[in-house]
Amino acid sequence: MASLQDQLLKAGLTTKQKARQANSDQRKKNKQKRSGVKHDLSLQEKVKQDLAKSKEEKAKKDAELNAEKNKQLAQKETHLRILQILQHHKLTRIEGETEYNYTFNNKVKKLLVDVITHKALVNGRLAICGLDDTTYVVTSETAEKIATLDSSIILVQNDKVETNDVVEDDPYAEFQIPDDLMW
Repeated sequence: MASLQDQLLKAGLTTKQKARQANSDQRKKNKQKRSGVKHDLSLQEKVKQDLAKSKEEKAKKDAELNAEKNKQLAQKETHLRILQILQHHKLTRIEGETEYNYTFNNKVKKLLVDVITHKALVNGRLAICGLDDTTYVVTSETAEKIATLDSSIILVQNDKVETNDVVEDDPYAEFQIPDDLMW
């Protein structure tokens, strides 16, 4: 039975010189193994290892760059979404003579609003948001939605103050209303 080397020679897949070189390399490796000398990797094996190592490093670097790009894209998308919400839900026609002070970018700013808007800001029904050096007055529900995306946008959002609508002279105040009362 012919060896693999003979079969490759007959098929024309290799030459006699390459076959001799492979035999001599094999003999050298076997001799080094027997003598206990640590043999060096062949040039092809070194090149393969270096190539694999460089591919791995490149893949790692590409993954880091992709993660950074995705992070920046997500931040930009969030910023644009917040801007769209603010522009769509901002309140207009709130100008008046009453001053409302707030801080924006470590500076105290004044907002001239009407009396109703001032009360709503104080009671927590309205909130002030700031984005890209622009101030927006929005409802508290809109501010809560924006706070889920980025809480640093909210400049002023007071806690809701319950107003006492109960009449003090109500003669029936001490009586409870039954739960099953039908009108």
